[in-house]
Amino acid sequence: HIGSMVVDSAIQVHRELGPGLLESTYQACLAMELRRAALRVQTEVKLPVEYKGHRIEVGYRIDMIVEGLVVVENKAVERLLPVHTAQLLTYLELSGIWLGFLLNWNVKLMKNGIKRFVNNL
Repeated sequence: HIGSMVVDSAIQVHRELGPGLLESTYQACLAMELRRAALRVQTEVKLPVEYKGHRIEVGYRIDMIVEGLVVVENKAVERLLPVHTAQLLTYLELSGIWLGFLLNWNVKLMKNGIKRFVNNL
């Protein structure tokens, strides 16, 4: 249910704004749409790494976490690369969250910019 709300909201934002803007613009508008739908949204969430029993702050930031259950990584690029997928999968693994969306806003139709991933914890 939350996943479909993320997708529906992303499509709505993209219909309104179209491609060609900064990632941060889409992120702010998507967060607003999700909050209007009464969902709890965190943005720019710090993500430490655990290494040999120590918490290491290395500068990772998850773009968005929705209801503590869904990771959203926003991109505004010509095309998604394997490194973008690897980034999202790493965030899912480190956060312990199982569902994630990689959104590329720089597409003609938003449905072509949505990639859904499940982390089999």
